[in-house]
Amino acid sequence: TEAVQGVVQRIFYFHVPLAWVSFLAFFVVFVGSVLYLWRHEAKWDILAYSSAEIGVVFTTLVLITGSIWAKPMWGQWWTWDPRLTTSAILWLIYIAYLMVRAYAAEASQAARWAAVVGIVGFVDVPIVALSIILWRTIHPQPLVFRTGGLVASMQVTLMVSLFAFTIFYIFLLRERVALRRMETEVEILRQNVS
Repeated sequence: TEAVQGVVQRIFYFHVPLAWVSFLAFFVVFVGSVLYLWRHEAKWDILAYSSAEIGVVFTTLVLITGSIWAKPMWGQWWTWDPRLTTSAILWLIYIAYLMVRAYAAEASQAARWAAVVGIVGFVDVPIVALSIILWRTIHPQPLVFRTGGLVASMQVTLMVSLFAFTIFYIFLLRERVALRRMETEVEILRQNVS
């Protein structure tokens, strides 16, 4: 438990790994989108789409846990701080990605348009990551890799949590990709029967 913030600080061990995994998920969307537009192979589109869904869930949880942490620390659930604002924009970009997927007229069109959104939207990830350095903010400055930032026990706890959440993301991604492939096969079978 952190000395100043008390027990509420423990949300840090969920909040930071959730943010890390959302950045990782959107990086996978970026890579999958680039490879889909370059090679036109459905496997890259499936990877990007699956990772985007998981990234949106994790970003939603980042915003929720951040708000829960902010209330006792800042006295309010939300403030238009640069880190919070850029994170909300990131969430909206990938919600738009999912909406493009859901509402495009045909699957190939949806994949192309979503790939463009996935590539362009990734530009916001480094902006979110660097927002606390680039602008004046009430959000805490980076502590993890700074000398004297975290005591050893807190750093070990954070690293275990980061590792666990990353493994959880990989598991979810594998499951979602497998499910999406089965959905694609079912759709092909339906078209062949019709």
